[in-house]
Amino acid sequence: MRESSTTLWLIIIALCTFWACKNNQQSSTTGWKYNNPKQGGFEVTPYIEQATGPGLVLIPGGTFTMGNMDQDVMFDYTNIPHKVSIAPFYMDECEVSNLDYLEYLNWLKIVFVDIKEGLEGVYERALPDVKSWRRPAAFMEDWVENYFRSPAYRYYPVIGVSWIQATQYAEWRSDRVNEKILADLKLVEWTQKPSPSGHFTTDAYLNYETYEMQSDKRMQYITTGDYRNVTMEDGILLPKYRLPTEAEWEYAALGLVGNSDGEQVLERYTYPWNNKSLRSDSKGSLGKFQMNFKRGKGDYSGVATMPNPGNIFTADVRKDIPNDFGLYHMAGNVAEWVLDVYRPSGTSELSQYNPFRGNVYMEKKRNPDGTLMERDSIGRIPTIMESDAANERRSNYRSSYNVNYRDGDLQSLISTDVANADPINTTEYMYRKNLNTAYSYSLIGDNVRVIKGGSWADIPYWAQPGNRRFLSEDESADWIGFRCAMSRLGDINYKK
Repeated sequence: MRESSTTLWLIIIALCTFWACKNNQQSSTTGWKYNNPKQGGFEVTPYIEQATGPGLVLIPGGTFTMGNMDQDVMFDYTNIPHKVSIAPFYMDECEVSNLDYLEYLNWLKIVFVDIKEGLEGVYERALPDVKSWRRPAAFMEDWVENYFRSPAYRYYPVIGVSWIQATQYAEWRSDRVNEKILADLKLVEWTQKPSPSGHFTTDAYLNYETYEMQSDKRMQYITTGDYRNVTMEDGILLPKYRLPTEAEWEYAALGLVGNSDGEQVLERYTYPWNNKSLRSDSKGSLGKFQMNFKRGKGDYSGVATMPNPGNIFTADVRKDIPNDFGLYHMAGNVAEWVLDVYRPSGTSELSQYNPFRGNVYMEKKRNPDGTLMERDSIGRIPTIMESDAANERRSNYRSSYNVNYRDGDLQSLISTDVANADPINTTEYMYRKNLNTAYSYSLIGDNVRVIKGGSWADIPYWAQPGNRRFLSEDESADWIGFRCAMSRLGDINYKK
């Protein structure tokens, strides 16, 4: 939080510098001065680096061996070891807690409930399924009734949240963080009673020239002096919060820092800490278990005199020892949703850098005159999938729906023999020899998402970062939570 506040203050200082020294920079290619109305008025705002959003930890990028490095006792072989590279990104220090999610629900209630008929469902659809705690042969009613809303569990991880709900939470969080940045800089005014169709969203702010949350202290065009909205070129707004990809999550969980010497990784971690034991070897916590997990059949906590770690079910999101990246509970407590669509082959057939399955390329809907359509009843800009006809001459992708890429369907098995070849005139194609690899599992479809990490209800096997499970994106469970991530724009200054 301290780093976030410091960096945001740097943004404020940069803006002040922009107005005071706006004529000092010039183009290295034309010699024209930036921010000079007499020389084109091209605006270039001084930029230091991306601010660290609230709750996030910067994860340096790198190369690692992704996948199962231990015996696959389930004999699923769903994550064959393969080397990939991950760009720098940010990850939540902790799992999203009940308090975090209650703040989200409070905002939804203010905006959507009892304001406009028919929009109460927005709030209702966001509620976690507290009945996830129920088991037919266990007494869990106290947790059903109290876990989510009682102050006793305020800083425990939220459970009963589906993948869809988690992604909607991340979208909401992005808007609230960017709104606060602009409000702190007095570039927008706080709206005490935001409307369902007019509340602040980052997309609407960036895409509509006129915006109802305007302030007379907004930024100004150099050439005309007219007020304008902040743009992405100003370097003030943050990228969107989102769920981490499977590769990002696994890389962050391993925390390959304490076992590295220069560019050489000395030892592969079994769990997200330095030794292969479940117990700590540090002086301050010697002998203590390093995660919240199920020790054995019927043993979720240890005996009363030596509890592990004092919680039969979930634990405080900051209770155990963080890994070398400073992330808590990357092994136990709750398993976590990630962004990817599940396939048994894992990510071994995808890109060797930032691998991810789930790309569906969308674009904003436009009116016949080319202008953006108005926001819908809940404030979103309507979107539509990109037209494949518009992509037919691309060398990097042809289809806007790429969830099934290289998973056995004929369409994704076809590619040109030369990456930059003209797709219309090229007649030679490469086909995978085995066309009978489409998955026939009844539970696996394009709406099934990957789950990573172990939980309070799991044996240690599932706490190994390379292991993975899956569940339908609209389902939830008492052992699944989530945390958010954010892309890092630009390099990391390692000299700081």
